[in-house]
Amino acid sequence: MMNFLSDNAYGVLPEILAAVAAAGDGTAASYGSDELSHTLEARLAVVFETPVAAFAVISGTAANALALATLCPPHGAIFCHAEAHIAVDECAAPEFFTHGAKLVGIEGGDGKVTPEGLTRALSHFLKGFVHHPQPAVLSLSQPTECGTLYKPDEIAALAAIAHVNGMKVHMDGARFANAIVALGVSAADASWRAGVDVLSFGATKNGAMGAEAVVFFTPADASDFAYRRKKAGHLISKMRFVSAQLVAYLADDLWLRAARTANGLAAKLAGGLSKLPGVTVVHAVEANEVFLRLPSELVLKLRNGGAQFYDWGPPQGEQSVIRLVTSFATPPQDVERFVALANSE
Repeated sequence: MMNFLSDNAYGVLPEILAAVAAAGDGTAASYGSDELSHTLEARLAVVFETPVAAFAVISGTAANALALATLCPPHGAIFCHAEAHIAVDECAAPEFFTHGAKLVGIEGGDGKVTPEGLTRALSHFLKGFVHHPQPAVLSLSQPTECGTLYKPDEIAALAAIAHVNGMKVHMDGARFANAIVALGVSAADASWRAGVDVLSFGATKNGAMGAEAVVFFTPADASDFAYRRKKAGHLISKMRFVSAQLVAYLADDLWLRAARTANGLAAKLAGGLSKLPGVTVVHAVEANEVFLRLPSELVLKLRNGGAQFYDWGPPQGEQSVIRLVTSFATPPQDVERFVALANSE
């Protein structure tokens, strides 16, 4: 089978598996008091070139929901793209962990919030008006749900609007490595230097077993995060096995090399398919996701030939939109086979 369902479908980087095994030698303090967990925060401070408060969790949903709950009161509003993962694919976890904050979806092309869209959405929520939820957080997905990217200046423009309105800026970085590799900028330039206050730093999609980090760029913003993590059941007793994954992930630029591989394979997929008659690339291929509009007959042919991928919405007449995702471990020959199958008579 050629699996393009998700980067979650693939396994674990060998270096990370080795680090988890090594963490099992001997004994260590529990609940994040171990040496590896302390090392993680220091490593992240180096990567982001600034002191941070960092907390490991085991899922992206937990990272997003707990970060948002830390920044947003129950009577607050969280602004995001209408198709954002927090709005569509997290089973109302942000609303649950914030104890009822309102998610405000903003429409925008290619999965991106625009300054105009954000300003317009904010105009419907009067500050200090007791009948309205109070704007508290802007959440940006990087890459977006359409696989597109915010450039640092785009983030900065949105963050400036958020900050002048007394809001914090959260970034859902489930594929953050893919984004900065594609942008060719530093982790700092793509986050806090552009105005991001807290980042959900993803690793699982890019080769970890199950590890994410919530990174606060103003440590004071994390004042009660530790308690929220514990209450939510995400303070793992043997936290060293989660931290070991992230420490190994960051070592020797492993995270960037893995993302670069995934992005390169997506570019090859798009390049091999974009010139086919009747096939259209729906969104710019900027990271490791490819969205295609193509004849439904071709979709069936690809599936019958052993390809796995998601439909992205219901078919429209004789046309369908599909999503293909590549990973650090996607076999290059699968990309070649898929393109050859699509081109075959």
